[in-house]
Amino acid sequence: MAGRAALRIFASQALLGSGWATDVAISVGPDGTIIAIETDAATQIGDVVAAGPVLPPLANLHSHAFQRAMAGLAEVSGHGDDSFWTWRDTMYRMVGALSPDDVEVIATRLYIDMLKCGYGRVGEFHYLHHDQVGTPYADRTEMSTRILAAATASGIGMTLLPVFYAHANFGGVAPTEGQRRFIHGIDDFLALMEALRPQTDAAGATLGYAFHSLRAATPEEMRAILAAAPGDGPIHIHVAEQQAEVDASIAWSGRRPLAWLLEEMPIDARWCLIHATHANDDEVRLLAASGAVAGLCPTTEASLGDGIFPATNYRGLGGRFGIGSDSHVSTSPSEELRLLEYGQRLRDERRVRLVSGPGRSNGRDLFDTALAGGAQALGRAVSGLQVGAAADLVVLDGADPFIATAKGDAILDRWLFTLGDRAVRDVMVAGRWQITDRQHRLDATIDEKFRGVLARLC
Repeated sequence: MAGRAALRIFASQALLGSGWATDVAISVGPDGTIIAIETDAATQIGDVVAAGPVLPPLANLHSHAFQRAMAGLAEVSGHGDDSFWTWRDTMYRMVGALSPDDVEVIATRLYIDMLKCGYGRVGEFHYLHHDQVGTPYADRTEMSTRILAAATASGIGMTLLPVFYAHANFGGVAPTEGQRRFIHGIDDFLALMEALRPQTDAAGATLGYAFHSLRAATPEEMRAILAAAPGDGPIHIHVAEQQAEVDASIAWSGRRPLAWLLEEMPIDARWCLIHATHANDDEVRLLAASGAVAGLCPTTEASLGDGIFPATNYRGLGGRFGIGSDSHVSTSPSEELRLLEYGQRLRDERRVRLVSGPGRSNGRDLFDTALAGGAQALGRAVSGLQVGAAADLVVLDGADPFIATAKGDAILDRWLFTLGDRAVRDVMVAGRWQITDRQHRLDATIDEKFRGVLARLC
């Protein structure tokens, strides 16, 4: 921001866009962007000396913030085969009780937790729009404004993705009572998007478009909204998360949902296809060739019993992916990447699956792919530690023996596969320290508010 003093950060090791470097000085301008990077530098008076290796934060490309409040509350068995669909009934019951104040508190606490784990930006797939009986608020942007306020308070970067949601199933089936807070017509949704544009600009956020799923939007509705959307923002959609969705799509159109989407919609690098779990070989090939990002959410997909995305085949074809924490049973990028890799190992009964060739670091390849895919999916043209990018960075704990004795890619392998969240010490977003020595300035006050919300909901 204007009026901020320039800042110079010195790191003994840093992962730059060109790779690992030593004795790195990163200069941050008053506007929160990186204005210079020196390698093999010497410290200067006034430098902020990083307490460990420095690297860019990952983007969390798929979030339903309100669902954080029910984390851990859907682990009691039901009367039959528990599945995504029985979990969804529990979620609908909880969502009916949430006020705008509740949503802001939950999201603020969630975004602070994300920062502490090493995320620097979130894509909020936001479909909780209306009041408890499904009536639009007097200010149609009420709930979206609360999400933007939570991002501002926490300091995390925000890509807001308001969701068009109109139906309960393929073919334009009328929505259910549990979905009443989510529902829009085309004109109302486009009016919401128009009203949000100045607000997201003022908050320094990116605005994108989202369709909940092929179940929730007809082809005609999707085409009408795409025709009205700007030509440069991100577009997200859930697809092929559950086998039941695949079966319903075939019954509706004669095609699997991924195949239908890739053949009927203008899927390109702007798009992020969330989950895409149930993809056959042809769909994997088409998705990889499209340039779109697969938005993988391994902890939620495991929690809900969704299945395992064919990531090994997809990466072999050059497919792009990023990670999201979705329902937020976890807020850890290291856990998402580790579970993504381990799922492929369990399925294939082999080790080190998602690498680009012999002798490669598994942690480095996972990190690089998720970093690029997340930035693309959230509409960030420039990312990573390079001149012109936002000064977003993570400092790992150089006092930890695992980090202190590692160099280069071994740092990533130890963070992602051994240490997890406890390796993250400090986090900067757009030139401002949001996490310092694992603490956030709002920790005490937001915990008290969050405790009150949970006590009432539970």
